[in-house]
Parts: sequence; structure tokens; C-alpha cells
Amino acid sequence: MIRRILLWLCLLLALPAAQAAALRVVDDVGQTLEFAQPPQRIISLTPHLTELLFAVGAGAQLVGADSASDYPKAAQALPRVGDYSRINFERILALKPDLVIVWVGGNRAADIHGLKKLGLPVLHTQAARLDDVARLLRLIGQASGHADEGEAAARAYSARLDALRVRGGQKPPLSVFYQVWDRPLMTVGGTHWISDALALCGARNVFADLRAASPVVSRETVLRRAPELIVSGSDAPDMRRQWQRFAGLPAVKNQAFVRVNADLLHRPTPRLIEGVAELCAAVEAYAR
Repeated sequence: MIRRILLWLCLLLALPAAQAAALRVVDDVGQTLEFAQPPQRIISLTPHLTELLFAVGAGAQLVGADSASDYPKAAQALPRVGDYSRINFERILALKPDLVIVWVGGNRAADIHGLKKLGLPVLHTQAARLDDVARLLRLIGQASGHADEGEAAARAYSARLDALRVRGGQKPPLSVFYQVWDRPLMTVGGTHWISDALALCGARNVFADLRAASPVVSRETVLRRAPELIVSGSDAPDMRRQWQRFAGLPAVKNQAFVRVNADLLHRPTPRLIEGVAELCAAVEAYAR
């Protein structure tokens, strides 16, 4: 009888711990995911999501990632499950994940749909603005069982972003064309965090009126908008030569061309702050 009472007491004491381990998360498309305990086998399908998982202390829970996930160094040893153009469902299933994290708009809709058809728990994330990094740190921290670490990382990121925001803006702002790629000629619209970054730096994105995140534009439209500075990422072809024949373009007149570190500025992670600072330094140099 005494043994039964002791067993009942043990079960009663264990109940709050079991309840505390339960996890409920609402992702960026409004989907609710529930877990009996924090996921221990996570797959990330973009480099920035991989980096965010490490940033909140969940790196040890990663069992697979996309082929471009290269930061931090530990991410380079993860099994590869595909890239932005296509994922390998067989490899993903073989890794037996209890959570797959995707980027809506970055990963193919067909791939995301395929993951859900397989019955895998999928956390949908979105990123468009500079402030989204803090929100994603909190979301991914919560989803991986590292809510406190996610909160701390989010606060640290927001503090650094606020420090950048106190920089004095240029009047009038320097007009900038941000060239993502040359063929086709791609830029960033007003809904992209790089457009936010330009505004923070005292510059004006000449295509801020476009709502698409990464629209294709014509060379003629760029010439009409007459940017004073042309910026591109380090992962794009050198754009200086292709613009030299347009001598009337203000950026050409002043030889105002800048390449910034794409790994910093193109990934919505805590390191984005370093990319924004680099961008601001370039804008300040040509705004004098």
C-alpha cells in the first residue's frame, strides 16, 4: 500500500514537469505547432535560418541544412538536403526530423507543400524588414526550446540596431540603386530590409516605390531615376564596367560604385547589423 502511495506521489510531482515541457508555437503564416517537448532533430532550409538556430543556442539540435548554410563554421559539417531550387525529400526523411524550418518566399512553395504532405512539422518564417530579425530570434528560440536565449539575442540585436538609427541622416538623402544581379537586372523594392537599411543610412532607394521584394527592372528605368550611387553585394558580378558607357548617369560621373559583403547584408541574422554599418559607411563617403 505504501509503495502505491509513493508511486502516486511521484507521478503527481512529475506532472508539472511534463506540462512545462509541452511547447506551442504560432508561426508566421498563423499555423499553430504543438510539441510534447522541444524538437531535438531540426532541419533548416536556408542559410539565415541555420544561423539563427545557432544564435539562439539550438545548433546542436540541427541534423540537416541546405547546401548554402556555411555560418557559423559548425554549420558546414551538417548533412545537406538540397538548395533553394530543389530539396531532396528522401534525405530529409532519412534524417527523421521532428521540425523543418522554412522561409516563405525564399523556399519554393512546391517544396514547402511537399514537406507538409509527408506529414512533417513545418515552421513557416518570413523576413522583410530590419526589425524582423529580432522577431525571428524570439520565434526560433521558442520553437527550439531556447526561449530565454532567443529573447536575449533579440534584445541585443535591437539595441545595436537602435544605436545605428541615431546616425544623422543626409539632407537631401543620397539616391541609390541597389543592384542584386545583372542578368536579369534585379534590385530591391520598398518592402525589402535593404531598402530599410538605405533609409536608416540617410539614403533613398530609387525603387522604393516597388512593392515586390526583388523586382526585375530595365536599364532605361534605372537611367531615368538617375541614382547618385550604385551598390551591389559581393556575390554579384562587378557592375562598374556595364554602367561606364552611360556617362550622364550621376553615379558614373562621380565613379560612385560600392560592393558590400553579401553574407552580412543579404541574410536577416544578427550579423545584418554589420552589413548595415558597412552600407552606411559607403553612403556617408559619397554623400560628402
